[in-house]
Amino acid sequence: MKVIITGAGKGIGYELAKIFSNEKRAEIFIISRSEGKLNILKDECLRINNGASIHTIAANLTSDDDFSDVINKIGRGHIDILVNNAGLLINKKYEDFNAAEVQALIQTNFIMPARLIAALLPEMGGTLPTHVVNIGSMGGFQGSFKFPGLSYYSASKAALANLTECLATEFKDSNIIFNCLAFGSVKTEMFSDAFPGFEARLTAMQAAEFIYNFAVKGYNYFNGKILPVSVSTP
Repeated sequence: MKVIITGAGKGIGYELAKIFSNEKRAEIFIISRSEGKLNILKDECLRINNGASIHTIAANLTSDDDFSDVINKIGRGHIDILVNNAGLLINKKYEDFNAAEVQALIQTNFIMPARLIAALLPEMGGTLPTHVVNIGSMGGFQGSFKFPGLSYYSASKAALANLTECLATEFKDSNIIFNCLAFGSVKTEMFSDAFPGFEARLTAMQAAEFIYNFAVKGYNYFNGKILPVSVSTP
């Protein structure tokens, strides 16, 4: 099983990599900007299972040079699971956003996973299925309660959710399954920065456990779905 996890340096991605490290014959590629955090995570995974195959890729996927390097390091071979978990959240009044912040949100939360999917398509589907799990947000879920300060974040996550639906239709005959998990509040560093003082009910490990089970089995039941995963929103 070949698994790719972006945003693995902390939070949900970090815990998800640890869970996958228990999988026998799993080849896990963990991607984050921080090489130091990836090395710590790899050590933890190997303590869980000293036979785990863990590949660390320290890169900024919004950089063209880094992006090409990531694709080369992932290499050839069928991809079973891709979890687009990396994300950026900025909590700010709509009128106070500058162009660089808007670009960073759209680039990280939408363009980056879209480009990664496109680049890896040759190694997906075919005789074996590939499950692409995009990590969205209740902020980008149509009809959900919206919060001031999260306009651009929510819009970028809504774009990712819509892309999920489009790709599921476009590749419905290619054995590539696309789904999006729209999480509510999860206790992560990113969430705490956006909502200081708010105590999320769902931990990063609980969210990771859900993603793991869904990534491994959910493609048998869902395709092109945006599924709310929310005990509460702030």
